[in-house]
Amino acid sequence: MVFTLNLSAQVDHWETLVYDDSDWNYIVPTTAVPANWAEPVFDDSAWDTDIGGFGYGDGDDNTTAVGASVFVRHTFNITNLADIEQILLHVDYDDGYVAHLNGAEIARRNVGSAGVPVPYNEYTPAEHEAVLYSGGVPEGIEIPVSNLVTGANTLAVQVHNRNAGSSDLTCRPFLIIGTSSSSSVYGPTPSWFSPPVPPTPFQSHLPIVILNTLGQTIPDDPRIVIEMGIIDNGEGNMNSDADPYNDYDGLINIERRGSSSQGFPKKQYALETQDIIDNSLDVSLLGLPVENDWILHAPYSDKSLMRNYLTYNWWRDMGWYTTKTKYCEVILNGDYQGVYILMEQIKWDNDRVDIEKLDLDDNAGDSLTGGYIIKVDKTTGSGQTDWTSHVDEFQGNPKIARFQYDYPNREVITSEQEDYIQQFIYDWEQSLVDSTYTNPEIGYRKYTDVNSFIDFFIIQELTKNVDGYRLSTYLNKQRDSRGGKLQAGPAWDFNITLGNANYCEGGETEGWALDFLCDPSVIPFWWERMNQDSVYWNQVQCRWWELRSGLLSWENVSGQIDENVLLLGDATTRNFERWDILNSNVWPNNYVGGTYTAEIFYLKQWLVNRIAWLDANIGQPTENCSSSYSNEITISEINYNSNDTIDTHDWFELQNLTSDTVDVSFWSVYDGNEFNTYTFPMGTYVLPDSFLVVMKDEADFVAINPDVTNRVGSFTWGIGNGGDEITLRDFSNDLVFSVDFDDDAPWPTAPDGGSQTLERWDWATDLNDPNSWHEGCPGGSPGRAFTYCVYVGLEEAETSTVSIYPNPATNMFWAELTENSTVGIYNSSGQKLFEKTEAKGRAQIDVSNLVSGLYLIDVISESNNRFTQRLIVK
Repeated sequence: MVFTLNLSAQVDHWETLVYDDSDWNYIVPTTAVPANWAEPVFDDSAWDTDIGGFGYGDGDDNTTAVGASVFVRHTFNITNLADIEQILLHVDYDDGYVAHLNGAEIARRNVGSAGVPVPYNEYTPAEHEAVLYSGGVPEGIEIPVSNLVTGANTLAVQVHNRNAGSSDLTCRPFLIIGTSSSSSVYGPTPSWFSPPVPPTPFQSHLPIVILNTLGQTIPDDPRIVIEMGIIDNGEGNMNSDADPYNDYDGLINIERRGSSSQGFPKKQYALETQDIIDNSLDVSLLGLPVENDWILHAPYSDKSLMRNYLTYNWWRDMGWYTTKTKYCEVILNGDYQGVYILMEQIKWDNDRVDIEKLDLDDNAGDSLTGGYIIKVDKTTGSGQTDWTSHVDEFQGNPKIARFQYDYPNREVITSEQEDYIQQFIYDWEQSLVDSTYTNPEIGYRKYTDVNSFIDFFIIQELTKNVDGYRLSTYLNKQRDSRGGKLQAGPAWDFNITLGNANYCEGGETEGWALDFLCDPSVIPFWWERMNQDSVYWNQVQCRWWELRSGLLSWENVSGQIDENVLLLGDATTRNFERWDILNSNVWPNNYVGGTYTAEIFYLKQWLVNRIAWLDANIGQPTENCSSSYSNEITISEINYNSNDTIDTHDWFELQNLTSDTVDVSFWSVYDGNEFNTYTFPMGTYVLPDSFLVVMKDEADFVAINPDVTNRVGSFTWGIGNGGDEITLRDFSNDLVFSVDFDDDAPWPTAPDGGSQTLERWDWATDLNDPNSWHEGCPGGSPGRAFTYCVYVGLEEAETSTVSIYPNPATNMFWAELTENSTVGIYNSSGQKLFEKTEAKGRAQIDVSNLVSGLYLIDVISESNNRFTQRLIVK
């Protein structure tokens, strides 16, 4: 990356002052280096002299240098200082460096703090891979021309290694100048060098993100404060960098992010929106939910520009959370950087990983049980492994699982919370190791959100992720009162998937990613163990073919790729003009197409072949893909958004359609938020031809319905006031039913805060058809059949004999009256809609003007006897 700070420079051409293979004086120190070692006056005659680059292990080292660090110095002459317009320092390094020009620090990467001398034996906090040996371009930093002097100048660079056991070290510096003179004085530029692109008027159909570093260099760490503006004139409108900022205009703190990707010249960033006094600022960027932590992801080796974008969309469409995404184009200090993806940082939040918040005082009881986010990943960025699995071998094979705290992180997690989550993972893993692991009461299902692990397995295998399972693997645990099971996800990091990896068979469309032939010991044993459970594998098969019939049908997959190509439009042309790599093999490309069209064709063809292999090798399910209980247990009533006058909190009712008792122990309920679950305790039954109420709050429910004893709960999450999804799965995790209801027409609207419940017409109707539901009575009929519903404000009585039929009615009904009587019709809120006096005998009542729903017929005879009865109008 080039930081073009001097936008007014008049450069005729570029030349090289210092090459990596120039003659350098160098030392691999074993004791402290003098403090003035970078000064021009320092006497380095006792140092060795040889050509660069320096290092070992990558096959690109002209001079071998093995140690914690290497210090190099080179002196060069300037004869035409007035002609020099710009200076660019490029350093290809592994793993960190500090560079000095004439004694002044001019650049630093991945070691120490700015301005603070780094001891010779200090290691870097993270890895950084050199890039030239694999066809990459070393990053460039612009240096003020004022650092040069006429005559002798000294460039001094110290490079530090990651640790004593590191497999490589690289130090390859270049100093390149832009001159206004047409004469050539120094040397030609390297073949990989591209001059910085001068700013030009810029327009895009994508949003534009403009970063101004205020003269600073964006480091890997620590973060710096810079300015950011975002221009988004809305879908269908063009955006220009000359337009006013209308999506965001303010400060951010920012740092480079990534591991191996940090070696690419196109950098990606982690940023936090903040106010002028350094407080986090929660905002919505490009329409994404309000937060303050964001990522600017820079697709580089992924020349389709969409592998992460596609996969994250698939994962969300499978019903799970992962980071939401928006394409944009980025300008940094006037220099166009290409196509980026604005993404949410994975973290605890109601709109992100929606687990319960853990505070420092949550150290006992239910609050201690969640929520947690842990991960299995590289130590790059996080710095360390927090604990290691107690299972170090499985079925005779070595296994490794290294866990890291993500939320709460290691800086704030309490000892009680550490002990709890480590013990939970221990118990979970032990349940998988034990011979009873398939037992639904004591085996792994007791701890595991099976659906999430199945979908996680499918997404890793669909994409043939060489990093899958062993890296970038998140796990989260909700509080026990909200389900408490361990969930796989969010899914993360797919830029070197879908055929974009030339190692460990990542480019092959055949074979399981789970096998990871390079080193199977690094894959945690959980996935293999669960796959050995025939019931679980049948669920994998069922889920695969369910997805193949919709989300992962080739028609849908191909269509999504085509939609992304249209969405990106001519931004792809600009991106690859800036980064001319379509004909280059950028690590770890398995394919070089030469054109963007060829890259998309390869992506599609790879997916065609991969899906075909998975179809054949996942195979067809051997058991029914629906629960055997699907025709026995259904949902009959839902209470959500209770009215204040009858506030029982949320509940819903299960109905047993059979003449046998059904044991629903260990069955699980989910709502539309995948983090909300509730598992029925041992000993939960639904009696024959009867009902079971599932409550959010037992105390409030019982206060209003003391006689309802066929109940279970409490679950602590709420059914959504704007509609929600309720899903029931049996103890084998097979689907019993799933209903996705709404509070808007054509769904009945009165249950939304009107005190009525949502009642099912009868069990044979389609759960997800709004016409299958009607408004219940105020307070509902929990735990009993609909005919026992009690109306608020209207008393049911039968002191004379009246016959009402048909019921349900369509356009009319008949009333057989034993006396002259007054017939009234009331809605379920007690409002009178109709009243008419009828003679003794059979009276015909017209109800064609009434909407479908539940009504009360009130008949008062001339002898003042009263009869009331419910009437359903269809």
